[in-house]
Amino acid sequence: MAAAGRDRVAHLLRQLQRAACQCPTHSHTYSQAPGLPASEKTTDYAFEMAVSNIRYAAGVTKEVGMDLQNMGAKNVCLMTDKNLSQLPPVQVVMNSLTKNHINFKVYDNVRVEPTDSSFMEAIEFAKRGAFDAYVAVGGGSTIDTCKAANLYASSPEADFLDYVNAPLGKGQPVTVPLKPLIAVPTTAGTGSETTGVAIFDYERLKVKTGIASRAIKPTLGIIDPLHTLHMPPRVVANSGFDVLCHALESYTALPYHKRSPCPSNPINRPAYQGSNPISDVWAIHALQIVAKYLKRAVRNPDDIEAKSNMHLASAFAGIGFGNAGVHLCHGMSYPISGLVKTYKAKDYNVDHSLVPHGLSVVLTSPAVFTFTSQMFPERHLETAKILGAEVRTAKIKDAGLILADTLRKFLFDLNVDDGLAAIGYSKADIPALVKGTLPQERVTKLAPRSQSEEELSALFEASMKLY
Repeated sequence: MAAAGRDRVAHLLRQLQRAACQCPTHSHTYSQAPGLPASEKTTDYAFEMAVSNIRYAAGVTKEVGMDLQNMGAKNVCLMTDKNLSQLPPVQVVMNSLTKNHINFKVYDNVRVEPTDSSFMEAIEFAKRGAFDAYVAVGGGSTIDTCKAANLYASSPEADFLDYVNAPLGKGQPVTVPLKPLIAVPTTAGTGSETTGVAIFDYERLKVKTGIASRAIKPTLGIIDPLHTLHMPPRVVANSGFDVLCHALESYTALPYHKRSPCPSNPINRPAYQGSNPISDVWAIHALQIVAKYLKRAVRNPDDIEAKSNMHLASAFAGIGFGNAGVHLCHGMSYPISGLVKTYKAKDYNVDHSLVPHGLSVVLTSPAVFTFTSQMFPERHLETAKILGAEVRTAKIKDAGLILADTLRKFLFDLNVDDGLAAIGYSKADIPALVKGTLPQERVTKLAPRSQSEEELSALFEASMKLY
């Protein structure tokens, strides 16, 4: 690692750390004294857990046809992408549907890192097909596309922006019944099989946004580790970085009882509610698995133990962040992906420029957790310890810098690109990156520290070079 680069990054991170709020009221506790009635509270007072049913085993995908038969499905939409359509995961699903006499049609035009246009194309297919159930076989792009297709085919009168997150869309609650959706994830990263979130690139503004509602979560997630054996090394790594940040962000998010406003009706309580005691358990467990198995899964394609555990970690982190939420790494990642220039990630067979989601998320993580650490430093230090840091003599005030150094070493060991500059960005791009982050308030407001445009600029600048 170049000393000059490290010194410059460390200087920026210390500036961010010194600017951190030292407010004594920000203690991370979930106990609340009796106070105002719910109708008079300005912050929330409750949290709830929503998660798909999950089934796990090597080879368990063969049961999907029986599941659909048990549901009484007569006309099924099988969604995947063109790369996967010829690979064993899709073949296993098709064989199971055929064996159980399930009529189905295949939609294989899912776009890796979907857009509003690719969502709309899938939605039109779903509307024409009049399906009574859906099966999504693929990574987060496929599962998210299938969620959107199910939603809008079930609500044919809705305008596309009706359910898209505010402020880009109207963020209306979903009140229509949806069809059953079975998700069969083939990557160990997004956790989309457990969550009510569907993410896409809004092409007109070149920014990522999404739809978030418990109503769109899959009915069942079938987690079959045999499918992850087909993942190339960089896909394994980038998917794993998404798990890493899901766990870190949900565990360090604003506590649920500090999130405002307090919903006037439970249907308006967001899926992303803030850290809470149940999500914490899943986040920490996922982080422990990442620390133990991610490097092994990347370095040895045949390590079925490591890949099986990472597949489970993805679901565990999904349960955690699907109810707690994520914050700055994800909020800042959306313009990093959306404004991509010519970068094409290794091991991704696509015909367009692409910054994989997990990579776009993790590149800002050292800067972000330095910035957020002063709010709940004990949590930042705890996660650094899980990831391998020696903290016995550490000072709590240094928690953010320790976690940042630990993350940089973790990324360096896995040959991750050296910051945003290495994927095509420069200091001149920072205003556009900040502008693309500002609409992501659904997640950025869950950061334990609020952030100004100047602070976001400093975070992007500190992320230009990591090593």
